Amino acid sequence: MNFEAVIGLETHVQLNTESKIFCGCPAKPRTGVSVADQEINSSICPVCTAQPGTLPVLNQKVVEFALRAGLATQCSIRSPNVFARKNYFYPDLPKGYQITQFELPIAENGFILIDLPSGEKKIRLKRIHIEEDAGKNVHYGPYSLVNLNRAGVPLIEVVTEPDLSTPQEASQYMKALYALVTYLEICDGNLQEGNFRCDANVSVRPIGESRLGTRVEIKNVNSFRYIEKAIEYEIHRQVEMIRAGKRIVQETRGFDSARGVTQTLRVKEEAEEYRYFPDPDLAPIVISDRQIELVRVALPELPRDHQKRLESEYKLSSYDASVLTTDKTLAVFFDQCIAYMRPKAKPEADVPSLAKSCCNLLTTEVLRFLTENQIEMSEVKITPSDLGELTLKWVAQEVSSTGAKKVLEKLLSEGGSVELWVTKLGVKQENNDGELMKIVESVLAENGAQFKEYCSGKDKVIGFLVGQIMKKTGGKANPSKVQMLIADIAKKSG
Repeated sequence: MNFEAVIGLETHVQLNTESKIFCGCPAKPRTGVSVADQEINSSICPVCTAQPGTLPVLNQKVVEFALRAGLATQCSIRSPNVFARKNYFYPDLPKGYQITQFELPIAENGFILIDLPSGEKKIRLKRIHIEEDAGKNVHYGPYSLVNLNRAGVPLIEVVTEPDLSTPQEASQYMKALYALVTYLEICDGNLQEGNFRCDANVSVRPIGESRLGTRVEIKNVNSFRYIEKAIEYEIHRQVEMIRAGKRIVQETRGFDSARGVTQTLRVKEEAEEYRYFPDPDLAPIVISDRQIELVRVALPELPRDHQKRLESEYKLSSYDASVLTTDKTLAVFFDQCIAYMRPKAKPEADVPSLAKSCCNLLTTEVLRFLTENQIEMSEVKITPSDLGELTLKWVAQEVSSTGAKKVLEKLLSEGGSVELWVTKLGVKQENNDGELMKIVESVLAENGAQFKEYCSGKDKVIGFLVGQIMKKTGGKANPSKVQMLIADIAKKSG
């Protein structure tokens, strides 16, 4: 029996506001570290620690950011929308309930498009709702303490319909949503700090069956690769259990990235009863048509629009454009490189060629450097004008592909100018026809037998001849120009 997976995702997006959702405590650290990792319990007040007699006051920026997300995903905006209390007991939840939205969320019934080898696929969004984050339990050997710095940090939760069928689709969806919220500048997207994390609901059923299987929830996965690996493992686990005649239990599982497995956190024999009811301390949020329109017209260029523009304007492939627009910082850096190179492109028709070369350097060498050094694009020392200048030299064959990569490595790690590193590394190619012709003629005279073989039709010999010329010039000759000169001399001599 063959099986298919049914997958739905619930993604928690930490909003990039200065203060928390219901009080004035900092939600975004000014020191560059997560608020949860600041000095323990240093970013708290009577409101976010639920002291008796305190009342919440809504941060209006949270509503604006949620509206941006809703409008960018083609959702219907609900007015009024209502906060509810989700009641449960856990040490990091000081009030004994979480303020969230339940029956009346701010946005619903939207969609996100993802790119697959078979084409575009629409992933429907059931809802986007606003809520507050909980604190964090800190474990010290046999006992635990509670850090409430993160309590009250604003989130939106983006909930899909069960439209995803494979781990790869889930990963693509997560990347598309990540690009969207970072383009909208409502989330800084720091995956390591848990600012963008996902719960995956996974079930399997025989192909052709309409009834859904028993759902298992995988909690708090904060990596595109890990979400794919976790779902992949869970599908395999459930299929093997069914084939062995065992029953799938509705439960919550965590993903152990070191072992690549999911493991039980808690079993749910029935749905949890959170006793939701409207929060009596918070008025319904009424959103006017004018407010919606003001947010809509202020939306920036979104990732898919940016991708299509790069494809049409610079003739980039769909793949290259999608890689660039997965990360807004990378895409903006690319646009700035093009802006630097465009006035220097002669003729204007050379711009697509420059764009492709610049894209190659960004999506291979620069991304490799970022991955190897575990840093963000904002932390590198290269500027868009540096990369633009290097691209111009590479396309003009003033430096070879190898030389360009050597210069780029130095620019990324140490900064400085392109000219400085081209000179220091000695990678400038010799393009002067007169000087180069003298060297070529000299080498051909020294290697007359091999040159005769080349003239007689043995094309493979040219590799040896070019190698000798490169050796004589210390690797500074332009190989393609050398080949052209050898071919011209052979034609004249024969």
